Amino acid sequence: MNQYPLWKNLLILGVLLVGLLYTAPNFFGVSHAVQVQPKYETAKVDEALKQRVEDLLKAGNLTPEAVSLDANRVNLYFSTSDVQNKAKEMLEQKLGDNYVVMLNLLPRAPHWMVALHALPMYFGLDLRGGMHLLLQVDMKVALDNALNTSVNDIRTALIAQDIPYSGLVKDADSVTVKFRDADARSKAEAVIKDKVHELYLTTREEGGEFLLLGRISQAEQKRIEEAAIQQNLLTLRNRLNGLGLGEPVIQQQGVDRIVVQLPGVQDPKRVHEIIGRTATLQLRMVDMAALDQNGLYTGAPSAAPLGDELYKERNGNLLPVKKEIIFTGKRITGAQQGFDQNGAPAVFINLDSVAANRFKRVTHDNIGKRMAIIMFEKSGSGAMTGTVITAPVIQDEIPNGRVQISGSMSSEEAADIALLLRSGALAAPMTIAEERTVGPSLGEKNISNGFHSTWVGFAAVTLFMIAYYMVFGTVSILSLVANLLLLVALLSMMQATLTLPGMAGIALTLGMAIDANVLINERIREELRHGVTPQMAIHAGYDRAFATILDSNVTTLIAGIALLAFGTGPVKGFAVVLCLGIATSMFSAVLVSRALVNLIYGRRARLSKVAIG
Repeated sequence: MNQYPLWKNLLILGVLLVGLLYTAPNFFGVSHAVQVQPKYETAKVDEALKQRVEDLLKAGNLTPEAVSLDANRVNLYFSTSDVQNKAKEMLEQKLGDNYVVMLNLLPRAPHWMVALHALPMYFGLDLRGGMHLLLQVDMKVALDNALNTSVNDIRTALIAQDIPYSGLVKDADSVTVKFRDADARSKAEAVIKDKVHELYLTTREEGGEFLLLGRISQAEQKRIEEAAIQQNLLTLRNRLNGLGLGEPVIQQQGVDRIVVQLPGVQDPKRVHEIIGRTATLQLRMVDMAALDQNGLYTGAPSAAPLGDELYKERNGNLLPVKKEIIFTGKRITGAQQGFDQNGAPAVFINLDSVAANRFKRVTHDNIGKRMAIIMFEKSGSGAMTGTVITAPVIQDEIPNGRVQISGSMSSEEAADIALLLRSGALAAPMTIAEERTVGPSLGEKNISNGFHSTWVGFAAVTLFMIAYYMVFGTVSILSLVANLLLLVALLSMMQATLTLPGMAGIALTLGMAIDANVLINERIREELRHGVTPQMAIHAGYDRAFATILDSNVTTLIAGIALLAFGTGPVKGFAVVLCLGIATSMFSAVLVSRALVNLIYGRRARLSKVAIG
C-alpha cells in the first residue's frame, strides 16, 4: 500500500544525485585570479601568450596555483589577494600597453565538474563586491552623426542626378540646400525624398535663393536614439564579456542611460579604459605594387610607400593600404556569419544604398586586387591603433551591396568578425553619471549574515519538527534538505546571479516547504485519531493533503509570476528564486518525504503505531 515502484524510487534518487552534483561546486569557494587578455579583440590568445605570462611570473618568483587558457584570456589563480596584486602589478609593467591585466574572483570547482557544466552560482554585486556604473549616452552626438550622414547622402544623390545646387549648409539640427531656381529645387526635393528618408523637407525663398530645409522628424529622432542605445548595449556586452566576468549585468535604464554591474571586478581603472574605448571600421584598397610575388610587404617597416599607410594583419605581417577610404563601418547595416559556396566559414556584410553603389564601382575597377577591412580602436590614453581584420581578393564585381568575406578562417573567427563589424563602435559617446564600488569584504559579510540567518532559522525549525513530530518530523527535515539541495542545483544549472533578495527568497522557500510537511503530518494525525490503521492513515494523509498543498503553491506561484513579469532588478531576482522554490517544494514535500516514509514504514504489513507525536 505504502510502497513506491522501483522506477519511482530510482527516479527520485537520480534527481537527488543530479542535484548534489550541481550543488557541489558552490562549496569549493573562489580563487583570487589575475586575467590577461589583449587590449584589441583581433589579437590572438594562444599557448605562446600563456607561456610568456608563466615565464614572467617565474622570473618574479611568483607561482600561481593554476593557469588556464580559454578563447579570450589567460587565467592565473592565486591563494591570497596580496600575491594576486603583486602578480598584477608585475604583469602590467612587463606586458606593456597592448594587454589588459584584470583582477577577478574565479570558482575553484574541479575540472571534471566544469566539463559537465556543473558551475557555481554567480554572486551579485551586494554579495561578491564589484562595480556599479550608470552611463549617460550623449544623444546629441548620435543625432549629429545621423545629420552628417544625411548631408553626405544628399551631396552624393544630387551629384549622381546632375542637379546643380549653390550651397549645402548643416546647422545644429537642420540641413539647408541652396538653389538658383525653383525647378532645380523641385527635382532635388524629389530625389532627396527618395534617397534620404530620415529628413522632413520644407521649402522657402530668401535673398533671391530657393532653399530646401531638411530636419530629422520626431519619429526618426526616436528611432535614431533607440538604435544608438541598442548599439551601445551590444558593444558594451561584447567588450565586457571579454573581461572574464561570470555575468555582467548590462541593462537599459530610461531613454538614454545604461546600467552596468560588474560583480567581482576589483580594478575600476581597467573597466573605465575598456568602456571608454571607441572603434571604427574602414575599407581601403591594398597597394598591390608594394607587395612581392608572395603577397608580402618587403619595404621598411618605419616608412610606408608614398600615398600609403602601414597596418598589421592578424598574423603580424605589415600590409600597405592606400589612404583613400572606400567607406566606413557606419555604412554597414548588418553582418552575419555563414558559409560560402564551398562550405567554408564566411562573413556576409550588408551595405546601405550609398555604400553599395560605391562598392559596385570599386569592385568593378579592381578585380584581382585585395581590399583591406581595418578596425581602428581608441584606448583610454587617446592613441588610435588600426588592425587589418581581413584583406580578401576581389573576385568579381559586387552589385547588390552584399559583401562576402571568406578565406582561411574558422567558424569562431567568422563569428568574431561578424560581431566586430556589427558592434565594433559605440554609436554615441557615454559619460559615467554614477559610480559605486562595493568592496569584497562587505560582500563576504553580507554572505555570512545571510547564511547565518538561514542556518539559524533552519536549526530552529529542525528542533521544533523533531520534537513535535518525532520520526515524521525527521523525515520532514530531510525532505527540506532535499528541497534546498534541488533549489541551489537549479540556480547553479541556470547560472543565476544570487543577490540578497535571492537569499530572502531561499529563506521564504524553506518556510513554505516545511508548511507543506506540517499539513501532511497533521492530516496523518487526524486520520489516526479517527481510528484508521497507521498504513491507511499515511496513505490518506498524503493524498488528502496534496490538494491543499497544490492550491497554496499555485496561488503563491501566481504572485511570483506577477513579480517576475512586472518587477525589475532585485524584485525580479527574488521572484525567480520564489518560483523555482515552489517547484522544488512540491517535489520534496510530496515525493521525497513519502519515499522516505515508505522506506521506514511501507514494508511492515502489520503496523501497530507510528512515531508522529
